[in-house]
Amino acid sequence: MTRVAPSTALRADDLSFRVEAKSLLERVNLHADRGQMVGLIGPNGAGKSTFLRAMAGVLRVHEGVVWLEGEDLAALPAKEVAARLALVPQLAPYTHGFTVRELVLMGRYPHLGRFEIEGSADDRIARDAMRLTETEEFEARTLDTLSGGERQRVFVSRALAQQPRVLLLDEPTANLDVLHKLRVLDLVRRLVDEGLTAVAAIHDLGMAARYCDRLILLSAGRVLAEGAPEEVLVPEIIESAFGVESAVYRDPATGSLAVSVIGPSAGNGVPPPAARVNGWSDHEDREADVVAPGAKAVRP
Repeated sequence: MTRVAPSTALRADDLSFRVEAKSLLERVNLHADRGQMVGLIGPNGAGKSTFLRAMAGVLRVHEGVVWLEGEDLAALPAKEVAARLALVPQLAPYTHGFTVRELVLMGRYPHLGRFEIEGSADDRIARDAMRLTETEEFEARTLDTLSGGERQRVFVSRALAQQPRVLLLDEPTANLDVLHKLRVLDLVRRLVDEGLTAVAAIHDLGMAARYCDRLILLSAGRVLAEGAPEEVLVPEIIESAFGVESAVYRDPATGSLAVSVIGPSAGNGVPPPAARVNGWSDHEDREADVVAPGAKAVRP
């Protein structure tokens, strides 16, 4: 198996994942270079969360390989993977009894020896992470006393305390208000500009265009289109993936692309609801591939 060039921080080759013979990922590819932010977009049930969990090594894929900094992720010890890569899930897991500070300090475990306990340097790193995410004010509180948005920021803090070189985020702003959405994405973008690599599933197409260098549009477990935001966010592709008519334009205030949804597509209507299998979701229908000039599509 060919070793991937080390300039590529994260790469997925032909990942496929099935549940009860239903395909949730079909030969999905991704590459993210150092200092790049890649956005995963697509309708509910498109496979974004499944793809992120597969790239993090949480799921064992049926086909394909994930390369982390040029090495086969499946061949690396779990602790070494955790020292390089962090995953922030869409739904912050409920962790009973731990304070915010204790939870954030858990991010230091991959960097500790077998019987080593956290020292002053680890405490400083954890506090810096809490400061960046504005969670230090409730460091002594337990998670059950926090709102959903506050808990989400705490898990971003824990991921930052890992000091990963690759950060995977699954809808990191889903439970946040407008101000904290901007602050979290501003923070990730700043870290990316300093050399971090990030792959983020983002529901808001405008936010994805504003913060990401490249976009990958998933639909029914396949890559429908990928490229720069202006290559992917065109009305024809949006209609194919989401079943809606839209207007795409440059926001005069930010200069980034903005997407205005006009309504359901007259031709396709609203895409069918996702089928669920043992807690997993996927769309059974397969939309036609539509590609804008310069964008890249993957066909079966």
